[in-house]
Amino acid sequence: MTAPIADHRPVELSVVCPMANEQDMLQIFFETVRPLIESCSDSWEIVVVNDGSTDQTLAQLIEVRETMPELRIVDLSRNFGKEAALTAGLAHAQGEAVIMIDADLQDPPELIPEMVACWREGYDVVTHVRSNRDSDSVLKRTSANAFYTLINKISDTDITPNAGDYRLLTRAALEAFLSLEERTRFNKGLFEWLGFREKQLYRARADRAQGQTKWNYRKLYGFAIDGITSFSSVPLKMWSWLGFLLALGAFIYGMVIITRTLVFGVDQPGYASLMTVILFFNGITLIGIGIMGEYLARIFIETKRRPLYIVRKVYE
Repeated sequence: MTAPIADHRPVELSVVCPMANEQDMLQIFFETVRPLIESCSDSWEIVVVNDGSTDQTLAQLIEVRETMPELRIVDLSRNFGKEAALTAGLAHAQGEAVIMIDADLQDPPELIPEMVACWREGYDVVTHVRSNRDSDSVLKRTSANAFYTLINKISDTDITPNAGDYRLLTRAALEAFLSLEERTRFNKGLFEWLGFREKQLYRARADRAQGQTKWNYRKLYGFAIDGITSFSSVPLKMWSWLGFLLALGAFIYGMVIITRTLVFGVDQPGYASLMTVILFFNGITLIGIGIMGEYLARIFIETKRRPLYIVRKVYE
């Protein structure tokens, strides 16, 4: 899953950015980020992971590299998703400190010098946390708040609400992250699980400058399910309690029917109530099977031990 990292690391600062069909943002990204990196360090690199782009992203990256030798391009064999692409970039980064940032620049790139300053003060992890979600729709804000509330109640690992992948890791924290071998990855949860001394920087998030977001509600829902199943077994355990409560309720209801029959005689059975009870318990059963299926699918993925990504070529 990870590429070998040389013992001698002359690079002080690495910036890692996964890109998938970002030809519209590519030039803006380098024009914005490069001066900020140069202001922080004399020894730096930018590692861009081409995550199976079907537009001119790779061709433009190769062109940029002709005038920017500090650019390393990791070209994946196909689209593996952001979590895998980000991990590939981190595995190829050689810096003593590594900053992860998205190509859309919605996370404020001007925080890079402050992140580096916090690292030099002794922090192992510096995390950008969104100070508000005013740019999101009401539905997205509500669902995000519900997700963070739920996962922090049922997980042993506290996940900072509104903290994304935009953060700095020291070499020690990075190598600890790369040692984690899960195939179903929820990176923001893994970063929190690592521990280390952390500094949080609160800033607002801007709108995307160019292009379209690659995230939709279907992908966000899958991402949330990955997070919950990766960091909590409560959804599995809850069905034991639910089964006990339903069995207790059924027993009590049965005793009521028996008592009523003995006292008042045989009652006329009702078709509607019978169908309601049957459909209710069938629905509960199917939900339980579905949740167990989510965990079983992830166990299936883990046992196959396929690599998290495949690198087609590295331009360096």
